[in-house]
Amino acid sequence: MDPKVKQALDITLHNWQTMTSYQSDEKEAVADQFQSSFYAFIETVREWVLREGNPHLSLDEMLENDMIQEIFDLLPAPLHLNFETEIELILDRVERVDEDKYD
Repeated sequence: MDPKVKQALDITLHNWQTMTSYQSDEKEAVADQFQSSFYAFIETVREWVLREGNPHLSLDEMLENDMIQEIFDLLPAPLHLNFETEIELILDRVERVDEDKYD
């Protein structure tokens, strides 16, 4: 796996674990931290896609990529659809603005 993508994924997975196990009044702040790390991870994946020359692949082809499959294997199931949606947007060259991101 690309080292930058791996590092961003590790942070996202850590923040997911923290968010899902957090039992406090500060849960919203922890969720915000997770969301921020998820989109930083997506931006790192976007950079990788553009750097590797993969933006011309179809969604199905990209989903068959070894690194993308490895990411799916590591991501919790509730994040699979979000990640697939983001991959599709990357391939369509759509960049989200903050208010367009998932709440």
